[in-house]
Amino acid sequence: MADSPTSPAEFAVFDRDLDKAWTDRYLQTDALAVDTEAMGLVHGRDRLCLVQIADQDDRVACVRIALGQSEAPQLRRLMEAETVEKVFHFARFDVAALASGLGIAVHPLFCTKVGSRLGRTYTPRHGLKDLVQELVGVELDKGAQSSDWGRVDELTDAQLAYAANDVRYLLPARRKLETMLRREGRWELAQRCFGCIPVVAELDRLRFNQTFEH
Repeated sequence: MADSPTSPAEFAVFDRDLDKAWTDRYLQTDALAVDTEAMGLVHGRDRLCLVQIADQDDRVACVRIALGQSEAPQLRRLMEAETVEKVFHFARFDVAALASGLGIAVHPLFCTKVGSRLGRTYTPRHGLKDLVQELVGVELDKGAQSSDWGRVDELTDAQLAYAANDVRYLLPARRKLETMLRREGRWELAQRCFGCIPVVAELDRLRFNQTFEH
């Protein structure tokens, strides 16, 4: 039976951007888990509302993005740092959201959904809840997924807890997926797929949704 999430080792909420202390701390690690929340799934129409980050020591930061905000220098510094791998689940959406909302070009990155599709070919269930439950042994509560993220100054404890938990288990899941992909001889293929994600995300932003169709 899967466990329920515990409380993070450290948790902080910031308005508009990370502070320098948390940014410098995160820059000292080699990988971070990242997720975003938006008003919807259409880039350019549905604005970015929240960016959440976790490191391997379970230190979680949530950054509330203000209405009309178009830049976050510390977030950009972190997301574009070549020495830190950014781990997402369905990176295609988050990379496009960060580029559309804050002009950030995320690199380098790892996508646990792509990794799952290449490695966990024994199942059709590649959502974050199923992935974390199998690989990490934690059952996530997705009840706050479809909620109003635009009221950034009034986000509930339940929303913030949901947002935090969506990143806290990505790094251990990523490690398990790498082991699986290497075992099955698909690690190099996965890395090439990750390198394509920024291009696919840009095509999504520009509404080229069927570029590779016949």
